[in-house]
Amino acid sequence: MNITDQANREQLISIAQRAMKERGLLPEFSPAVVAEVDQLEAAVIEMAPSIRDMRELLWCSIDNDDSLDLDQLTYAEALPDGSTKIFIAIADVDALVKTGSATDGHAAENTMSVYTAAAIFPMLPEKLSTGLSSLNEKEARLALVVEAVIAVDGTVGESDVYRATVLNHAKLAYDSVAPWLEGEAPAPPTLAAVPGLEEQLRIQDRVAQVLKGLRHERGALTLQTTETKAVFEGDMLSGLKSEQKNRAKYLIEDFMIAANGVTASYLDKKGFPSLRRVLRSPERWARIVELAAGVNFKLSAEPDGRALEMFLDERSVADPQSFPDLSLSVIKLMGAGEYAVDLPGEKPVGHFGLAVKNYSHSTAPNRRYPDVITQRLLKAAIAGQPVPYDTETLDELARHCTIQEGNVSKVERQVAKSAAALLLSKRGGELFDAIVTGASEKGTWVRIFAPPVEGKVVRGFSGLDVGDHVQVKLLDTDVERGFINFARVRGV
Repeated sequence: MNITDQANREQLISIAQRAMKERGLLPEFSPAVVAEVDQLEAAVIEMAPSIRDMRELLWCSIDNDDSLDLDQLTYAEALPDGSTKIFIAIADVDALVKTGSATDGHAAENTMSVYTAAAIFPMLPEKLSTGLSSLNEKEARLALVVEAVIAVDGTVGESDVYRATVLNHAKLAYDSVAPWLEGEAPAPPTLAAVPGLEEQLRIQDRVAQVLKGLRHERGALTLQTTETKAVFEGDMLSGLKSEQKNRAKYLIEDFMIAANGVTASYLDKKGFPSLRRVLRSPERWARIVELAAGVNFKLSAEPDGRALEMFLDERSVADPQSFPDLSLSVIKLMGAGEYAVDLPGEKPVGHFGLAVKNYSHSTAPNRRYPDVITQRLLKAAIAGQPVPYDTETLDELARHCTIQEGNVSKVERQVAKSAAALLLSKRGGELFDAIVTGASEKGTWVRIFAPPVEGKVVRGFSGLDVGDHVQVKLLDTDVERGFINFARVRGV
């Protein structure tokens, strides 16, 4: 649907900037940051014994089609005993962004890049995030390498973390690699052009499937959500496109989960604290039990990750069309993750949804500040240097990163709602099928399916809860505030 009379990128960017300021986020870089980054040049590639030269390995990146901030590369080797050694190279952002610098201060304030429907507000200036500290194709870069041996059953054996020089031999995209992995399309030209890279990715895909299988046996959740992306024709908003995870995305996800587990364990073995990503037991487990009971599946009264995974696996097969909606409901009911400091020797809280106990955030330092913190801890541990942060500082950083992550999510949702309001502004009075995505004292929210957007139920919300299917009527929209108001018509 074209909204030629009012939908435009500039309006949404203005809304995003205002929303960021209201939530304590910085939409622009200060003159001090700009001046500092202007003076930066590529990090010197040191040929020291402590920095391995690994440029000849067939490293590649797989990311979104339009991603320019490349944080990680992957590589794998099949071993004679059937196990596989995997390697994840992570951009050495700390080599260029020093603690206490103006650039570091901006990153520490926002704590992550903000991806809105109209524009990206990067955590680091683009000269860094898409240039000097990005693992760009055909450019030698400093990196931290996470190495781990994955046994045939998916368990992680011997592992290590060290510094290295790497080279990205091919910049690949999820949406072209996935159909090739599935045997539905030929190899994309960039992949086919590098001798040996096709077999290399086959090895990576095989070990990723093994890693995923073990995690799900242990209770990792199979969740399939639909993400939306604004589609522009020039600067005019023309629609919202639904995007789902695919096999290439899962490959990278499984490698990154393994890498984050190794980095957390490495710091613990070195006697270092770490900043962990944790998700405690679901906040509203009782409601998840109700949703399962509605399709004749019994869950225990106490949170049980394995049983929940069995339920999700059954529903993904029994009703694949509705499974993304069920996944969204479970995600909402589980509650938000948070950052927490783990001290050496302590029992970690773990991550309920991933069924892992040791989990840091370390693989996206161009986009997330917790990953920069972890990188500094790792580099100090590798070099045998003192811990660069005291416990009190780490605790404060963990709290701040959790708060700002929530603020970033709210900004992204607000701008997405403003974009959706633009698309729906001419459709008042129309009826839509929807699923309830939120229900609390603050209000009741639903997501309609076409276009896939979320709004508030302001009439007839009594008795509704997360996961309920309803039919709603669009009452009105407010683009500037991102409001979409519905009235409940009936249950579906």
